[in-house]
Amino acid sequence: MRAPRAAGGFNSPWTITIRAAADQGRPLRAIALYLASLRSSCRPCPFALAAVLKSVPRLPEHDALPAAASLHGHLLRLGLLSHPYPHAALSHLYSRLLPPHHDHARGLLDDAPAALHSHSRLVSSNSLLASLLRAGDITAARAMFEAMPERDVVSWNSMVAGLAKAGHLDEAIELFDQMPETNAASWNALVSGFMAQGHLAQAQELFERMPIRNNVSWITMISGYAKAGDVQAAANLFDRMDSKDLYAWNAMISCYAQNGCAREALGIFNRMLKPHIWVAPNEKTFSSVISACSQLGDLRFGLWVESFMGYVGVHLDDHLRTALIDLYTKSGQMDRAFDLFRGLRSRDVVSYSAMIVGCGMHGKLNEAISLFKEMSKARIDPNAVTFVGLLSAYSHAGLLEEARACFTSMSSKYKINPSMEHYTIMVDILGRCGKLEEAFQLIMQIPVCPHASVWGALLLACRLHNNIELGEVAASKCFELEPKESGYYILLGNIYAQAKKWDKVKGLRKMMAERGLSKTPGSSWVHVA
Repeated sequence: MRAPRAAGGFNSPWTITIRAAADQGRPLRAIALYLASLRSSCRPCPFALAAVLKSVPRLPEHDALPAAASLHGHLLRLGLLSHPYPHAALSHLYSRLLPPHHDHARGLLDDAPAALHSHSRLVSSNSLLASLLRAGDITAARAMFEAMPERDVVSWNSMVAGLAKAGHLDEAIELFDQMPETNAASWNALVSGFMAQGHLAQAQELFERMPIRNNVSWITMISGYAKAGDVQAAANLFDRMDSKDLYAWNAMISCYAQNGCAREALGIFNRMLKPHIWVAPNEKTFSSVISACSQLGDLRFGLWVESFMGYVGVHLDDHLRTALIDLYTKSGQMDRAFDLFRGLRSRDVVSYSAMIVGCGMHGKLNEAISLFKEMSKARIDPNAVTFVGLLSAYSHAGLLEEARACFTSMSSKYKINPSMEHYTIMVDILGRCGKLEEAFQLIMQIPVCPHASVWGALLLACRLHNNIELGEVAASKCFELEPKESGYYILLGNIYAQAKKWDKVKGLRKMMAERGLSKTPGSSWVHVA
């Protein structure tokens, strides 16, 4: 009988293919390729196994732990647990999947064969240290760091980053100053910590002092400014970059999209596709671009983006499907949105909420209620966005009692504090149903200063029911909050005109002229003879 062929070493065709699948974030593909290598009578390759192990954390949680246990047993049967690469990869895997108190990673480290190279022990120790820091157990991490017989720059960087992220900036700086050697990652860890705590000026100062920067340094700063809403500062840094990789372009596109600068996001996207620049987009790019299309209601460009994804070989995963669902629901393409929704491998609160909001916007009450029931049956808790959709659906249908019950259940059952958008919808439906006093009392109960949108909803209801007294109250609040918005003056003027209060109409027109406001084209200002 012929002996099985060796799968080869680090650079064998099978190993290269498996590592490529793992690096691309395709764990199922990596596992399938590894099994195929075994079926082709190749001996198991420790380097290929290490790549497979490193890809397992990308699996869904309910699949990752069984896969880890199965691969652990496979290593034991093969006698490869003492090999440095699979051992370090398995330790890293357990540290990513399990809370530190389960001690799987620590057990692997303690039970490591004596023959295991010290470098592999250090890699495993670093994995466990990183796990403790991710879990927020700073005390245990610090104790382990101090007890480590050997530490490298990765150990120091992990500790500095963990302290900075947890807000222990003074300790992080102190440890940074003690480092025997630093690299760009060391500086990035400190800068990231300052950014995470909102200390933008200090982060910028550190960034400018860095002896050497890599793209991660720039992206850390851009992402930090994006989170803080300082789009211009992020754009200035982006323009200063000499060499922009995909991650830099993604960071800037995301910055614009997240901060409501949708046109700028699409502009940057178009720039990266220019022939003299051409950076191939990935899933993250398209997610931000589709979000920008949704903000603009640009269905035509969104359709092109969906087809372009196929052209550049980007797979339509659940995250991208959900982004497209949001675009199609806002554009009224509910059939296409439902097709995408039903094609999701795993539905979460984001995808359900996007569908419920779409149904609410377009008056599909039964569908919205059905989706909410399906969501509850799947034990997925709703969020504030879910209730925007439900309340909108009840409002479109004029179902006041159902809307009241839904609004009350937000805080009483689901412990969600109503936002200004929820209050606006409730004031709108109460007002349209003639419950103007109740709508006014609801506004008075809002724990923060009501926005103009809430008062505007009441003013619109007063116009509908010709209530001058409450209309004047609502209008005065709107004038105060948005003095340059002429629509509020038009609404109050129509209330006066309906009641034949011509002197007040003329007075309002004079006020508008004095404030430099003009009648909005197309608005219904009643003619005064």
